[in-house]
Amino acid sequence: MNPLLSRLHPYPFERLKELSAGIVPAPGLKPIGLGIGEPRHATPALIEEALVEALPGLSSYPATAGEPALREAFAGWLRRRYGVSVDPFTQTLPVNGSREALFALAQTLIDSSRPGATVVCPNPFYQIYEGAALLAGAQTAFANSDPARNFAADWSQIDAATWSRTQLLYVCSPGNPTGAVMPLDEWQRLFELSDRHGFVIASDECYSEIYFRDEPPLGSLQAARLLGRDDFRNLVAFTSLSKRSNVPGLRSGFVAGDARLLKAFLLYRTYHGSAMSPLVQRASIAAWRDEAHVQANRDLYRSKFAQVTPLLADVLDVRLPDAGFYLWAAVPGSAQGAAALAGDDVAFALQLLAQYNVAVLPGSLLARTAQGCNPGAGRIRMALVAPTDDCVEAAHRIRNFTLSLREHP
Repeated sequence: MNPLLSRLHPYPFERLKELSAGIVPAPGLKPIGLGIGEPRHATPALIEEALVEALPGLSSYPATAGEPALREAFAGWLRRRYGVSVDPFTQTLPVNGSREALFALAQTLIDSSRPGATVVCPNPFYQIYEGAALLAGAQTAFANSDPARNFAADWSQIDAATWSRTQLLYVCSPGNPTGAVMPLDEWQRLFELSDRHGFVIASDECYSEIYFRDEPPLGSLQAARLLGRDDFRNLVAFTSLSKRSNVPGLRSGFVAGDARLLKAFLLYRTYHGSAMSPLVQRASIAAWRDEAHVQANRDLYRSKFAQVTPLLADVLDVRLPDAGFYLWAAVPGSAQGAAALAGDDVAFALQLLAQYNVAVLPGSLLARTAQGCNPGAGRIRMALVAPTDDCVEAAHRIRNFTLSLREHP
């Protein structure tokens, strides 16, 4: 057995399942799940139709590099969305969802024979970053989110010695779970650090198309272009159709950036067996070429957040994020029940489930203790992915639960 498997932490949802094993949720209330960030809006008909029309493609093996038309669709979307020009055949690759690609890139790039090989991650973070690092034989270092900076990661917490050992930096913008978007000056700082120390930046941008302000979030390739880095050196951007187009089951996305890195990544993927199904490729082409369904999806989220956020902001420390479909809320200073501690996100989540049949994810399960604290502690993540009526109903229940804590501390 691979000994590195023993270094993996339990996935947050498995840990929450263990913690809630003995809980019987209020039987008279419909269960509402805000814990898992799984898009539940309807899949656009144009994607379903493209899948059906592509059925004859099942008779052929797909190429790992993808069909030319698919890679041209990637390049076309990058040009329209970010004003960025890439060579579709050297600077893009299809991937089976951003999750598998975020993991696989670490296996491609990490040289574990180098002493102290390190991967830097934001904290809280998408758990794949840490798992990818550990199974590649690297150690991890974490930059905690800073509430004073809209919960953006504080990269100054990583010292020069750690940066010198760093081979890969994961960033997530818009962030999961905080929704924070990295500004241009932050990108400039990270590019300068990458140039100085030679590490690769993996930019997870799967939430880029769900935003609440007029200006769409800045992307990493766009930032590189604005800063004169048109070769995208040591930069790989990851994006996906799952959130943008409501097709998490399609497992479709792409990576773009440094041609030298993508050449090595293609070699790894060829041996790993990561070719995208011909059906998925054709459906993906249709999705990347269409923006009408993306705007409709964004409007649904905007309407949902506009109704839910004010209800919760009256009783919890929470605000509209820059982007994404999560609310990142601080739990009250006290929680009901003798075993509960002040600001205990796990106790809050378990009692909410028991009394009101609403599932949320404790923030401490999404983070690690670093710099002397767990930056997710005392917060909960709420994924507003359910239908609007369910999300509004959940907000009323969370509101009532929180008010009850004030009355019976």
